[in-house]
Amino acid sequence: MNTPSDPVNIMIIDDEVENLNVLELMLREKNWIVWAFRSGEMALASARETPPDLVLLDIRMPGMDGLEVCRQFKADAALRAIPILFISALSATADIAAGFERGGADYIVKPFRQFEVLVRVRAQLALRNIRRGSRVGWSNLS
Repeated sequence: MNTPSDPVNIMIIDDEVENLNVLELMLREKNWIVWAFRSGEMALASARETPPDLVLLDIRMPGMDGLEVCRQFKADAALRAIPILFISALSATADIAAGFERGGADYIVKPFRQFEVLVRVRAQLALRNIRRGSRVGWSNLS
């Protein structure tokens, strides 16, 4: 169960280095611990060793795409409760629906805006804490 002093660990998975850098900087400014990966395979291996609190996940990636990464997170009992926020340039209704159908908790269309990303990350972390029975809510996730 999280307390206000527990660090928040966020995993970013995107094959584009620029996206990783922008998101990593944005999240680290909030004093969150960030793990960045350019492939789904590497991210899954890391998550199985040390599960993150939340995942930001691109859909279009070489090799294992984001939908498959999400499917594998949700198929793993130790990882399935981790909220996954898709961040993708795919903006068609069918693409967004596919993300939710695979178990995504939210979907942000690229180009993303910092305010939107931070609000959605905070909301998912607060919901996650509520589901775990923690009293750490929105106000503690500055």
